[in-house]
Amino acid sequence: MNVNRELRTLLRELCEINGASGDEARVREYILGKIGDKCRCTVTPLGCIIAEYKGSKRPLKKLMISAHMDEVGLIVTGFNDDGTLNIGTVGGVDADTVIGRTVVLENGLFGSAGAKPVHHLSEEERKAPPKADSLYLDIGASSREEAEKYASHGDYAYFTCGYAVSEDNFIRAKAIDDRAGCAVLLAMIMENTLEYDCTFTFVTQEEIGLRGARTAAFTVSPDFALVIEATTAADIPLASGDKKCCILGSGPVVSYMDRSTVYDRELYRLSEKISSEKNIPRQTKTVIAGGNDSGAIHLSRGGVRTCAISVPCRYLHTPCCVICEEDYFNTFALTAEMAMNILGGAV
Repeated sequence: MNVNRELRTLLRELCEINGASGDEARVREYILGKIGDKCRCTVTPLGCIIAEYKGSKRPLKKLMISAHMDEVGLIVTGFNDDGTLNIGTVGGVDADTVIGRTVVLENGLFGSAGAKPVHHLSEEERKAPPKADSLYLDIGASSREEAEKYASHGDYAYFTCGYAVSEDNFIRAKAIDDRAGCAVLLAMIMENTLEYDCTFTFVTQEEIGLRGARTAAFTVSPDFALVIEATTAADIPLASGDKKCCILGSGPVVSYMDRSTVYDRELYRLSEKISSEKNIPRQTKTVIAGGNDSGAIHLSRGGVRTCAISVPCRYLHTPCCVICEEDYFNTFALTAEMAMNILGGAV
């Protein structure tokens, strides 16, 4: 399918762009470059894109389809006399996934993330997982003065996983959360998937508190929302049964509840019906965990009927995420069918 080729290209290009919470400008410029002639686009004060897509039909109810542009990352918080940089996390990053990794600063300078060496740890420190405030970045500087020539307080640092596709079509990349969602929305717009008018939002600062989505939903004032995301899969050898949460290769994840949202029951059942009728694989989470922009969107104004559709992803919020390409393609397919049903008055 032509749309699958488009989805492959979009995901690769989006994942290779750096854009943590509050630093989404490069992602935003890329998206606007793709859809500027297809939608009436507005950029909000917090940097969200509100893209009004014009179809051949006008729906009875307003639908907002949303994905967030930001990724998790690191940020420079200070300088040490030996030339290393103090760093903090932007979003939910476990410190032990960062240690020993190569990262790149905004200016293109590479560095290595580290923490106190194991032989310097106390017995109690060895028993506990490392903390984010114990991290530092080594850029090769020999003094505070030298380090300050190459970096400043508030500079972002990004993971450098690289993008790769295995022979059995598993994708490895940074920032799949949520560039996969952005790619799905872009493909829908570029391929003119919908017959009806629809509002697409590409939002900011999800990873630090669902901030952009809250403001975008207030501005758009939709009746319905579809939130397109990536969600944690723990289908690894150390997990069994329900603890796997969801499984790569079993289709997109449609949640009934997480820590921030109880999802609209009729939309949840509609996803089941579409999955069966259109032969689109679909699964749900086997644990109530996590959250996404739905938590802000469904509470906007008088309330918004909301459904989240997510690509299952191993190693979420780490330098190297992994997804199954077919799950990603099927997320597009299910999202398109859900949108057409909602806009056509099925609910």
